[in-house]
Amino acid sequence: MSHLLTFIACLAGFGALALATERQQHALFGQALAPRATRVLRLAGWSALMLALYVIVQAQGWGMGLVSYSGHTSLAAGVVLGGLIMHNRVRERR
Repeated sequence: MSHLLTFIACLAGFGALALATERQQHALFGQALAPRATRVLRLAGWSALMLALYVIVQAQGWGMGLVSYSGHTSLAAGVVLGGLIMHNRVRERR
C-alpha cells in the first residue's frame, strides 16, 4: 500500500511541477497562468514529493526507503513526460 501511495504522490507532484512551467501552460491551456497559480502549483508539487518521501521512509526505513523513492520518482517523471509528449503529438495531428 505504501508503494501505491508513494507512486500516486510522485505522479501528482511531477504533474503539478510540469503544470507550473510556462511552456506547458501554453501547450495545455493556450496561455500562461497567473503568477499566484504557478506558485501554488510549485508548492503543491514539492509538497507531494515530500509526502511521498515521508510515506516510503516510514514504511521501509531510510536505507530501502530512499532506494524505493528514487525508483518511484523516476517512474512517475517518465509517466508525466510521456503524457506530455503524447498530448503534444495528438494536438499536432488536429
